[in-house]
Amino acid sequence: MRGACAGPSGTPPSTASRQSGRSRRRWLARAAASIGLGMLATLAAPAVAATPSAYEPDPADPYRSLPWLDLRQEIAGAAPVAFDRRVEVLGPSFAEDPMNVPISVRIDPSLGSVERIVVVVDRNPIRKVLEYEPMQARPSLAFRFKLEQASPVRAVVRLADGRWVAGGTWVDSAGGGCTVSGATRKDGSWAQTLGQVSARMFSRPQDDSLAGARLRLQVMHPMDTGLVGGIPAFYVSRLSLRDGQGAELARLAAFEPVSENPVFSFDFARPPAGGVHIVGSDNNGNRIRKRLP
Repeated sequence: MRGACAGPSGTPPSTASRQSGRSRRRWLARAAASIGLGMLATLAAPAVAATPSAYEPDPADPYRSLPWLDLRQEIAGAAPVAFDRRVEVLGPSFAEDPMNVPISVRIDPSLGSVERIVVVVDRNPIRKVLEYEPMQARPSLAFRFKLEQASPVRAVVRLADGRWVAGGTWVDSAGGGCTVSGATRKDGSWAQTLGQVSARMFSRPQDDSLAGARLRLQVMHPMDTGLVGGIPAFYVSRLSLRDGQGAELARLAAFEPVSENPVFSFDFARPPAGGVHIVGSDNNGNRIRKRLP
């Protein structure tokens, strides 16, 4: 008959056997603890992955656009940019002609004095369209630009007190406006009209929020983006508006996405004294000049 503590052969287990059993139990306990910690780490992993990424859209951006993160940094640096309905950007909901998309920008006077307006298109291959310094003009502007694909179009505004505010609109399009040649480049007529300027001053009715005077001007220029094979970038880069005494009224820096033979509209509280003198140049150094009585 085997005793209660007898081994398989009926003899008591040795001291070595008892120690071996205790070692095996300790090993199993450690293994179980390791597995438990591993499971806890696995369960905790999703919480780490859910931490907001630097590459997620700005939650304040009404268009939830990833390119806006880089654009904001390029324009305003580390300064905050607040979206404000008083920065009004108007354009078509769908651009039937992606090479000539009309846009107007108007800044509500309640925001204060405007130092600079930067117009950008998130999804264009060349995203900056123009920079405008109103100076003695009203903080409003109208123009046409080329659109490569559906995109937010934004006006980012630096106020005189140093704050940055922005507004925008979404323009849908079949696209392709930046990567095809304009009509005058295709038929070669651009060389005969290069740099010619036509301009006219209009009176605006007193019941208009922009009552006063509007200057509309056109500069004949192919405005090549450099994105068509064999045709380098060639565009109007600078325009300055001056009164009859030579005082600067407004300053514009234009870039490749502005439409061929660009048309710009500027608003003033009253017609400039002594008429308007328009001076500028393109990126090849060709001069642009026009005097309007």
